[in-house]
Amino acid sequence: MAIASSSFWRGKRVFLTGHTGFKGGWLALWLASKGALVRGYALDPYTEPNLFTEAKIASVIEDIRGDIRDAARLEPALKEFAPEIVFHMAAQPLVRYSYQDPIGTYETNVIGTARVLDAVRRTPSVRAVVSVTTDKCYENKEWLWGYRESDPLGGYDPYSSSKACAEIVSAAYRQSYFPVERLQEHGCAIATARAGNVIGGGDWSKDRLIPDLVRGFLAEEPVLIRRPDAIRPWQHVLEPLAGYIALAEHLLTDNAARYATAFNFGPSDDDAQPVGWIVEKMVQFWGDKAAWVLDKDPGVHEAGYLKLDASRARTELLWHPRLRLETTLEWLVDWYKQWQAGADIHALTLQQIAAYESLPPAR
Repeated sequence: MAIASSSFWRGKRVFLTGHTGFKGGWLALWLASKGALVRGYALDPYTEPNLFTEAKIASVIEDIRGDIRDAARLEPALKEFAPEIVFHMAAQPLVRYSYQDPIGTYETNVIGTARVLDAVRRTPSVRAVVSVTTDKCYENKEWLWGYRESDPLGGYDPYSSSKACAEIVSAAYRQSYFPVERLQEHGCAIATARAGNVIGGGDWSKDRLIPDLVRGFLAEEPVLIRRPDAIRPWQHVLEPLAGYIALAEHLLTDNAARYATAFNFGPSDDDAQPVGWIVEKMVQFWGDKAAWVLDKDPGVHEAGYLKLDASRARTELLWHPRLRLETTLEWLVDWYKQWQAGADIHALTLQQIAAYESLPPAR
């Protein structure tokens, strides 16, 4: 499966919300490298350092700052650009922070999604929308098998439930304003994308495992680990982004109605590993004085077990993971160590994208 063909993306007008975030930054750089004309719309980066600044992403896309809840700012930014494709990735992305600011989380993730889709409703140039949510949108029963797109939505905490709401909002807009049976009339196909725990270079968020480990390793201090037995569907950031790109491409085909639905993007079953396994591998790959200790206060509720069934994406989109988890950890350790050494992060990130594109599907 070819990924992000330059012949397809060259000259495509792409409106990307959340381009100053971790995943949005990688996607902006990837699409720009393929010749897409990208306009990003987001708040200022919420960490320091951050991928957007370190990788000089503003040098290759159009950078607009704004809140997705601000219709008076958002809608003109979208309509004036007249994009063909919209990737909606702007969000409040942290479970633990959602306990501190539940209302802000719901406003951003639910009302913000409605604002984006409502602006799309009045922007006739848009033909495809990929609205990104999360694996945590499901009603998590802590069972051993992966969740399928038809399983019930839910969410124990404000973040998870806000993303389930965003899924419902996206489906409501699709059914009310962009029904698949009338696609020939309105010309816009809307899909949602649900990904697992995404890791990779350039993430400096608080209360996330990999950034917490990197900060501790750089400071040569033992890292507090809350739940070493918790199991997550870990994957390199490029894996779901490849899925989002493939989904957008399929939404622009003559058979777009088939793909205007929800898709999971998760790793192979044997890459759903406990936190403790990840931590030990990171210590091994980092070396030096890397160390960790158990945090006796695990804090707020977090799911203990979560897996995704991505067979729909594999079958319908021909999407397959390309990186095994150990290699993913080696790549991200290399990224952070090169950053620490003062490397050209723009070039380094593009190198990892190119290396990923050259890989066959993982076996």
